[in-house]
Amino acid sequence: MKKIILLTVFAAISSFALLAQAPPTPPSSANQGGTGPVGGGGAPIGSGIVLLISLAAGYGAKKVFTGMNADKE
Repeated sequence: MKKIILLTVFAAISSFALLAQAPPTPPSSANQGGTGPVGGGGAPIGSGIVLLISLAAGYGAKKVFTGMNADKE
């Protein structure tokens, strides 16, 4: 019962923290009616994809290496 009350209090306090954020800025007149990307663009996703793939390859190589070493013992 004590855990449920503590969890409820934590959820209530954390929900108030979300309300404390400032509202987003309104769109400028330059972006209205244009054919550009929504949100202005400019987020470099190419380098993030390369980072994600390289981390996944490293993790997979580690799993294969530890799996091969476990078979030898």
